[in-house]
Amino acid sequence: MQHIPVMLNEVLDGLSIRPDGLYVDCTFGRGGHSFAIAKRLDGGRLIALDQDEAAIAHGISRIEREGLKHVMLVRANFRYLEDVLRNLDVAYVDGVVYDLGVSSPQFDEGERGFSYRYDAPLDMRMDQRSDLTAYTIVNTWDEETLKKTIFRYGEERFAERIARAIVRAREKEPIATTGALADLVKAAIPAKFRRTGAHPARRTFQALRIAVNDELASLKVSLQAAIQFLRPGGRLVVISFHSLEDRIVKETMREAEDPCWKLQQRGDLPCPKKPMLKRVYKKALQPTEQEMLNNPRARSAKLRIAEKLS
Repeated sequence: MQHIPVMLNEVLDGLSIRPDGLYVDCTFGRGGHSFAIAKRLDGGRLIALDQDEAAIAHGISRIEREGLKHVMLVRANFRYLEDVLRNLDVAYVDGVVYDLGVSSPQFDEGERGFSYRYDAPLDMRMDQRSDLTAYTIVNTWDEETLKKTIFRYGEERFAERIARAIVRAREKEPIATTGALADLVKAAIPAKFRRTGAHPARRTFQALRIAVNDELASLKVSLQAAIQFLRPGGRLVVISFHSLEDRIVKETMREAEDPCWKLQQRGDLPCPKKPMLKRVYKKALQPTEQEMLNNPRARSAKLRIAEKLS
C-alpha cells in the first residue's frame, strides 16, 4: 500500500517554512512529510530521525537517487533528539514536526508483528535493536502488570479478562503469533461487544506496541527537547492518533504557554516562570472529509501547532 502522509498541507502551512531554515522531522517513516519540507528549502537543511532500520534504508536510497544533499537521516529514537542535535552542533532549529502514527509499511508488512490482520511472530519493535518484544511481554509479564498495561495504554475496559486469558493460555504453550493473540483477545471479550466497531484486539495491540516501544515516555522527553531547541518564531507541529498521545501533546504545549496553569488556586499571584510557547490554534485541527475518504488512516488524526516565543 502506498504511504500517504497525513494532513500534509496543514503540516507545511503550520511549520511556516523559511527556505533557508533548519527543520527536524522526528518521525521520518517513509519520508512523506520530510521530502515535502525538503522541496520548500533553498539553502536550508532538514534533519530526519527514525529508529526503524528499514525506514532509514529506504530514505537513504531516495536521498542518494535524488541528490538531496540538504537532507540528513539519523537512526535514533526521537527521545534522543537533544543528543542528536548536540552531536551535530545544532544550537537552534526553525521547526520540528512529529507524525506519531505507526508508518504504513510497519502495519502492511505482516512479519513486523504490529497488526492483528496478519499472522506473524509477536514482535512490534520499531527499533529492531531493542531487546523487548511483544512476545516477551505477553509470555513473561505477570497478570496484574498485563492488566494495567492493557488498561492504561489501550484504554481497554476488558483488560482484566484479557490479562487472565493470556496467563491461562500461556500455561499450556507460549503465545507466539499475532494471530493466536488476536483470537485469544477476541474470545475473552463478551460476545455482544464483538459484533460492532473495530477489531476486538485493536486496543490490546495498541497497548502492547506502546509498551514495547516506550512511546509515551519517549514523547514527553522529546517534546521538551524540541521546545528548548526552537528559535523564537520557530514552530512545533505534532500529529497524534489516539487520546493518550494527544493528551501529552496538549498538556506539554499548554504548560509551555502558561507554566502555572495547573495551579488551581494561584489567585492573582504572577506566575514565576516565563512562557515559552504560544499555541497557534487553541484546539486541534482535524483532517478534511475528503482526506479521510482518500486516506482512512487519517480518520483519528489531530494536529496541534505552537510557536516559540522570544
